[in-house]
Formats: sequence, structure tokens, C-alpha cells
Amino acid sequence: MVKKGGRELVWILEHPTTYTAGIRSEKKDILDKSIKILKTNRGGKVTFHNQGQKIIYFVINLNNRKKDIRNLITQIENIIINFLRIYKIKSHSDKKKIGIWVKNKKIAAIGIRVSNWIAYHGFSININNNLKGYQKIIPCGLSNEKITSIKSEKKVAIKDVNQNLKKSFLKYLKKI
Repeated sequence: MVKKGGRELVWILEHPTTYTAGIRSEKKDILDKSIKILKTNRGGKVTFHNQGQKIIYFVINLNNRKKDIRNLITQIENIIINFLRIYKIKSHSDKKKIGIWVKNKKIAAIGIRVSNWIAYHGFSININNNLKGYQKIIPCGLSNEKITSIKSEKKVAIKDVNQNLKKSFLKYLKKI
């Protein structure tokens, strides 16, 4: 999704069942002590990934763009909100609880790191994945929040996901 010869990269993929911990994670956020946690250097706390959830990793050089981390987060939020709108899901961001929300349920998580104005890691969106794995953790440190997916919210055909993610990403990438 990056111009030929460019140094910025984007990957859209799915992980097998994986639990990751960001730099702000705490042991109390792991409810099932038998699960394996992969420590990362991204922002955020503990989260869950599995098949049916899309993970968008990127490397974006903010030296060649706006050196504005708040704008970067806002545009990532816009990418996700725009993507969900394609599936007729109304969503919103919340400055107190990072991520994207459908009513009072979290549908997408954001975890990035910026070093020397290079932004990396990314975000995840629950598409049609099994959400039971979230019961083993306190996702993103939010103990009383519910998690949802496109499949749980709408009985719509979930198709062209990667193409629609790419379209949304490119639309807002130029605003970063």
C-alpha cells in the first residue's frame, strides 16, 4: 500500500490465538495465569488476538509528515470508524478509553509506539472472531467494558475486508 521505493509499510493480517502485553501492562490484567503473554514495546496494556480479527501493522515516517502524535491517533481512529461505516456500524472514539467503540462495547484496539518520529505497531479490529479469549484478561486494562465484533453487531455479509481496510487506510494516510 506504499508507493514503490517508499520506506513506509502496512500489513493486514490475522494472528493465531495470541495474548500481547504493551509497556503499560500490569500482572493484575491477566486473569488466567496459565496463558502465555508476549511482551511488546507498543503502547497500551494486555490484549487478545485470534483468527477473524484483522491486525493492521504499519511503519510510518512522521519526519516526512506532520510530527503530531495526537493527529496520528485521530487519523487511525478515523480509519477504523470509516471502515466500520462500510458495514453500517456507527462507532466512535473515546479520549478517556483509547480504541473504537460501538455504543458501550469496544470493537477496535490501538497500540502504537513512536521512536525518532517513526510510528509503528498498529491496531486491531474484531471482525468475526471468537471473543471468549477476552475473558482470560482485562482487555486494555478496562475491567468493566464489553468487547464486540462486526459479526456480533450486524447480520451483514462481511466481505472484502482487506480491500475495505486498505481503502480506509489510504483515505486517511494523507492526513497524517
